[in-house]
Amino acid sequence: MPLTQSSNPLLNLNYEPALEVLGDDFFDVVAAAEFPQEILRFRNDQVLTQLGLTPETVTDADFVEAFGKFQGRQPFLALRYHGYQFGEYNAFLGDGRGFLYGQVRGTDGELYDFGTKGSGTTPYSRGGDGRLTLKGGVREVLASEMLHRLGVKTSRCLSLVETGEPLWRGDEPSPTRSSVMIRFSRSHIRFGTFERLGTLDRKDLIAILLDHVIEVYYPHLAGERDRYALFYAELVKRVAQLVAQWMSSGFCHAVLNTDNMSITGESFDYGPFAFIDTYNPQFTAAYFDYSGRYCYGNQPAICRLNLEMLQAPLQRVIAIADMEAGLAKFESHYEEFYQQRMLDRLGFNRLEESLSKELNALTIQFLKESQVEYQSFFWELTTQFSKTWRESAKHIFSELEIPNESLQICFQTWRKKYHQALNQLPEDEMLNIANRLYQHNPSVNLVRPAIEAIWQPITQDDNWLPFYELLNEIQAQSPLKTSI
Repeated sequence: MPLTQSSNPLLNLNYEPALEVLGDDFFDVVAAAEFPQEILRFRNDQVLTQLGLTPETVTDADFVEAFGKFQGRQPFLALRYHGYQFGEYNAFLGDGRGFLYGQVRGTDGELYDFGTKGSGTTPYSRGGDGRLTLKGGVREVLASEMLHRLGVKTSRCLSLVETGEPLWRGDEPSPTRSSVMIRFSRSHIRFGTFERLGTLDRKDLIAILLDHVIEVYYPHLAGERDRYALFYAELVKRVAQLVAQWMSSGFCHAVLNTDNMSITGESFDYGPFAFIDTYNPQFTAAYFDYSGRYCYGNQPAICRLNLEMLQAPLQRVIAIADMEAGLAKFESHYEEFYQQRMLDRLGFNRLEESLSKELNALTIQFLKESQVEYQSFFWELTTQFSKTWRESAKHIFSELEIPNESLQICFQTWRKKYHQALNQLPEDEMLNIANRLYQHNPSVNLVRPAIEAIWQPITQDDNWLPFYELLNEIQAQSPLKTSI
């Protein structure tokens, strides 16, 4: 609850101490840093409506007071956790430059977290300054909004405030500008939160935390006698769905350590992420991932491995056999979700299973062999789609010129299969396909050059207009067609 009565709508939200009441075995109470200046650079009005707030009633000054100056609320909780980082266990982790600001209910009745990034040092800063570069904040805003637009279950940024401190970083020209961000997510409880309790051999705390997770995030399981095993099986399914969303979106998270895996199966914490330019399973987003452990194509296997490693702490309260039974379904869950996601991007809701798999496989084959831009392929499919495509396969991308003979064969095979899929459906379904294409394929191609193109005017001229224009394009609702 707010410390004093305030006119600030962000401070007057009904904050719930859902995690706080579990006790200080799970967190440390910390203070926010004081900054030399606070300039609001981004506010997410879409998230405000999800909180039941009318954007017009929340001023920029309200954002700065709550999420730049950090006035009017306490306590702030730095959460404790461990994690496997590039396969090596690290017991010296925890919220090192952020904290749990508060927890509130959305209009959907679900509990959400406000978490900071760049808000200052904590007991887990490990010699760091606890700050976030402005470029890092800009990148996370773009990543989360793009993933949200692509239908990925993701955290979102509620606000980004520039804080006026020069920062020195090895991976950016320094000094660079500083910021503090508020992340809006379902939960900041991680796989590593349980791994820490396992290392401490605290079966009692694992049970307390697991009961909390089920009560808040898996309430439909709360009354079940075998709720722990059912929780793990559903977590496996959620993670399989999430990684299928990443893969179909052409997204490479880059750092899939267990401390970056959410217990709700939600995507969050975007550091050196990247969207692939062309289809390349070996694409690696993080410059420090020398072995390619977290490359784009490895993401399903790594997520499965992280789920398997989570069994170590959870076996104190869940039978290994039960967890193995849940994990055994990961591949089938992933395949189901991935096939459907790719089908969506091709404009189809449902197809005969064998046809669906053939079409998806041929699509990936063409993307891989042609090395056309991954996102651009789906956008061109969206904008060029016509009901005449159903009449003849020759109408599909009719102006596309492919000089290479083997690639021409590949394209022709894909085109015939797409034409076959169209003819599996009645003619009046063509408009629905057109609208589905717009729904699942945004016009924005958020590859690294696109991000650099909006960062350059910010750093050179403090010109934020390209950033806001790009965000508006990402957040825009997909248009509905009335005819094709």
